[in-house]
Amino acid sequence: QVHLVESGGGLVQAGDSLRLSCVASGSTYNIDATAWFRQAPGKEREFVGFITWNGGISYADFVKGRFTISIDNAKSTVHLQMNSLKPEDTAVYYCAASRNNFELITPETYDYWGQGTQVTVSS
Repeated sequence: QVHLVESGGGLVQAGDSLRLSCVASGSTYNIDATAWFRQAPGKEREFVGFITWNGGISYADFVKGRFTISIDNAKSTVHLQMNSLKPEDTAVYYCAASRNNFELITPETYDYWGQGTQVTVSS
């Protein structure tokens, strides 16, 4: 079992930055990839980006150049650095971990989920 805890969300203005963190505990040796998803009110959960155990990274088109995923293996922590935030980035951001390394943009691939952290960007 893997337990994920997100932190770092908050209320910011457009153009500001936030850094989200996801700390994993438990059987983390089983994790092949960790991802960030987000869900805005009334919308489907959508893929933001993932990082694999060997450093492979991919982002959704709408965050390329603004968001950066990094991993601190020693601390079992994955970070999501979000720059140039826009009001449309407002959502609950979820960290997810998968025991597989395929179809990583699909929420159903992921075995473990955190509770989410709210990000609100005002205009």
